[in-house]
Amino acid sequence: MEIKDVTLLQEKIKTAPARPGVYLMKDRDDRVIYVGKAKNLRVRARSYFGGTDSRRMIPFLVSRIRDMEFIVTDTEKEALILENNLIKKHRPRYNINLRDDKNFYSIRIDTKEAFPRFQLVRRVKRDGAKYFGPYSSSASVKETFYYLHRIFPLRTCRDLEFKTRKRPCMELQIKRCLAPCCGLVTDRDYRKIVAEAILFMEGRGGRLLRQLRSRMDRAAEGLDFEEAARTRDRIGAIKATLEKQRIVSASFKEQDIFGLYREGNRIQVYAIHVRMGAIIGQRRFPLLKTGMESAEALSSLLKQYYNTGPAIPGEIIVPERMEDAQSIEQWLTEKRGKKISLVVPRRGDKKALLAMALSNAENALRAEEKMEADNESVLEALAKCLLLKKKPCRIECFDISSIGGKYAVGSMVSFNRGSPEKSRYRRFRIKTKENADDYGMMREVLERRYREENDLPDLVVVDGGKGQLGVALSVLRGLGLEEVDVIGLAKESRALPAGGLSTVFRDRDRVYLPNRKNPLYLDKHPRALLLLQRVRDEAHRFAVTYHRKVKEKEDFRSVLDNIPGIGRARKRALLTHFQEMDRIASASRKELEEVPGIGKDAARRIFEYFH
Repeated sequence: MEIKDVTLLQEKIKTAPARPGVYLMKDRDDRVIYVGKAKNLRVRARSYFGGTDSRRMIPFLVSRIRDMEFIVTDTEKEALILENNLIKKHRPRYNINLRDDKNFYSIRIDTKEAFPRFQLVRRVKRDGAKYFGPYSSSASVKETFYYLHRIFPLRTCRDLEFKTRKRPCMELQIKRCLAPCCGLVTDRDYRKIVAEAILFMEGRGGRLLRQLRSRMDRAAEGLDFEEAARTRDRIGAIKATLEKQRIVSASFKEQDIFGLYREGNRIQVYAIHVRMGAIIGQRRFPLLKTGMESAEALSSLLKQYYNTGPAIPGEIIVPERMEDAQSIEQWLTEKRGKKISLVVPRRGDKKALLAMALSNAENALRAEEKMEADNESVLEALAKCLLLKKKPCRIECFDISSIGGKYAVGSMVSFNRGSPEKSRYRRFRIKTKENADDYGMMREVLERRYREENDLPDLVVVDGGKGQLGVALSVLRGLGLEEVDVIGLAKESRALPAGGLSTVFRDRDRVYLPNRKNPLYLDKHPRALLLLQRVRDEAHRFAVTYHRKVKEKEDFRSVLDNIPGIGRARKRALLTHFQEMDRIASASRKELEEVPGIGKDAARRIFEYFH
């Protein structure tokens, strides 16, 4: 650190406010490398440089600091919220960043609707609806959905379909819906089934079964044997489903249990979600490689995790007390609207749940280590059989997706030591080609990626054969990047005799290498081939997903989108009022002005556009 930098930094620390707030540490390039919060900013800033902070990462961090900024807040809770937002904005190198984090599914039902339905959602909102979850596995939530609709015949159609449907759909015929859209069930009877479904989702299966048995007996006594048989079948389905649930707590609380296991600078966190005494899901977080203390890492992870919007339980069990536990409790209580407790258990059921989470965290770390060791051997085998200049620790793969040149997009995925590195993924909207020219599109994507980039991969993979490989080599040579290895990965179909009239086709992946006429087959190196296939398939998935998004946006684009000042709300008002685009186009200015939300100026612009 230069003397000038030291002097300026010392002056900033001396004049730091003695109040709660957030501090931002910057490096020589003025990039934010760390964001933290403190009850007293002056005391915290001095602790970094005065030798009073004993955390193992401090000397390493301090050697890179060239500047600090301070933002004052009224309370420590406000500082916590601001810290979260700044970490999300700047993604500092030395903070915990859940970059590949995602919101898991929850099941939502809004009882304020006339005929409620279950929905899968990723974000939990404070809208008065009931939420169940989160479910860490899409397979588990789909299984739950399957049982819900099999047992409780609530509607599955969206609101627009529900309002416009004239006759029942197939769901009624297979007894998965009561067709409220066509008035085949009363509001009262439908509400009964909604109440039963909520009891089931809340884990009150015993109470629900008692209610259903009582109803079955009444129906039998009234000689309504058909209704009694339906209720009997529902009782059997509920009992079979309840038997699969694992009860781990007699308290029937909503709990999230976080286990943390550490070896050196490697931290693995594992969460178990318990609702109404039963485990409904588990979650393994990305492996953290950091020098910060375990409690600080856990605190940062909790704040980022619950800031993304998953359902917040009433009790969060953690392995050790955190410095800002009280602030986190206040913040989560405000977000949930109910009291939240952060608990470090010492004995009993909670201690047993924590032990389970800790054991899973250790197992997850061991599995990660094994996978990394396997990946290293695969990368070494890949470098050897493809005659690469070096081990391909980082691989970037490109793919193109279009329909006859329309809605053309490109994708780039990145794998680091055999694992997806989603923070480096990029997607490209093709700008220079409007016809079906895959080679030209690939050239554009590669030039845009590598034209002004110094952060180069070890290996570039293009989805295609000799032609695409030639394009990639030409682009990289033109940019002076000949040190990067390039290969093409293509699939061929080969006919095999089946001993009869039919023919069996076998797909084989072949690898094209520079300066080699014939392709290379990696059948004798299945693990190396599997890695390349994973990379290629991920690039294809990423490209197709973006292509569909672009196509959907273009297909649903309205003529009204071309008129300045006509946004989503006004467009909806016009379509609701006139029903058809032709009627909007032929409407007079006076008729347009009568539409709610359309004033004189907007009506004039719409009229002039169509006339």
